[in-house]
Amino acid sequence: MHQTRYSNLLGICTLAVACTFNAHAQQIKTVFVIAMENHNWTQPANKFSGGIQQIYMNPNAPFINSLVDGTAWAEVNDVTQHISEQVAYANAYHNVLATPSGDNPDIHPSEPNYIWAEAGSNLGVLNDNDPYATNGPTVQNTKHHLVTLLANAGHTWRSYQEDTDLAKDANGKLTNVPLSTDQYTVPLSSLSGRFSSGVNQFNGSNQYNYAAKHNPMVFFADTNGGNNATASNPLAPQYAPLQQLFTDLANNTVAEYNWITPNQYNDMHTTLSDGYKGLTGDAAKIRQGDDFLAQVVPAIMASKAYQENGVIILWWDESEEDGMTGDKPDDFSHTVPEIIISKHARQNDHGVPYASTVNLTHSSDLRTMEEIFHLTPLLLDAANAPDLSDLFQPGAIPGDKVNNGK
Repeated sequence: MHQTRYSNLLGICTLAVACTFNAHAQQIKTVFVIAMENHNWTQPANKFSGGIQQIYMNPNAPFINSLVDGTAWAEVNDVTQHISEQVAYANAYHNVLATPSGDNPDIHPSEPNYIWAEAGSNLGVLNDNDPYATNGPTVQNTKHHLVTLLANAGHTWRSYQEDTDLAKDANGKLTNVPLSTDQYTVPLSSLSGRFSSGVNQFNGSNQYNYAAKHNPMVFFADTNGGNNATASNPLAPQYAPLQQLFTDLANNTVAEYNWITPNQYNDMHTTLSDGYKGLTGDAAKIRQGDDFLAQVVPAIMASKAYQENGVIILWWDESEEDGMTGDKPDDFSHTVPEIIISKHARQNDHGVPYASTVNLTHSSDLRTMEEIFHLTPLLLDAANAPDLSDLFQPGAIPGDKVNNGK
């Protein structure tokens, strides 16, 4: 993977194309969502200390903060590019159903938020159970969700999940070697442990940790193929281990809508057992995820799919308590990170990425996906939400003149 470099050479461009913006952008064609976990963008207390720290201005998130402060440079196709010029972000993205007071129904923990991102509602789920768990399965029978609408309209989708579809050694222990494509399965069950051989390519650890709760498509019966965790499941080709993403990027065979979930170490959810780069606790979680993004984002940006009207959405699942007595994580003083990277991002403001003040939620992302791919009907709460068009140049999101919430 190309290693990202940071620089204060704000305003200098190495490529003319990176500095030129059309008055009206072409419409987005390909979407890459990278799903991250359990952190606030901003919070009222314990900003850089304690069990949950905010991401904005956190020294343990240098890549993420370089994206939004205008100083992000990266090697993309062996050329150093000022990638902050292709960034915009939300300063008022909130947990779904959040209110200024925080006195509202709680949509927590993780799984309800992932289901909401796919269907516009948590559909009554308020736990993190696997879809076919013995006690309390959470599989849904509705066909009114995003990827089914995509498929019905002739569009393609794929879910890339880290630490899935891996080969076993002679003793039945997992290695960090992906299976052949004809052996892929639908990853219905969570799993964690240590590889018998190989290490994670992003963090150097031998630990693995796949969580089905972070894989939204797997909770719908029409897109998981039923309770069949073998290669005979007809939906297996829709799911792939994360290693396959880089092959598909190189071959220009990614889908139009791509959902990417790191494992629970690389998504900021869980600290590696031995810590990370001398850090422990939440500082280690944040740095693990930041290093993952610093490697994966430039790899996606180098692809033809991204270059030709693509967007990368860095998405976090939910707001969190910051440890203060009486803390209300669903009030408007707790915001959730949401960053978009695209050649069609709204122009920088004096060399700094645009920060939207429109109140946004996961319903905004869902509405935006439906607009990009011309899908109807708007799914549940997506009909009530502003879209993400404030983060883009005019014309990049179809219908933005009507739906931008202004």
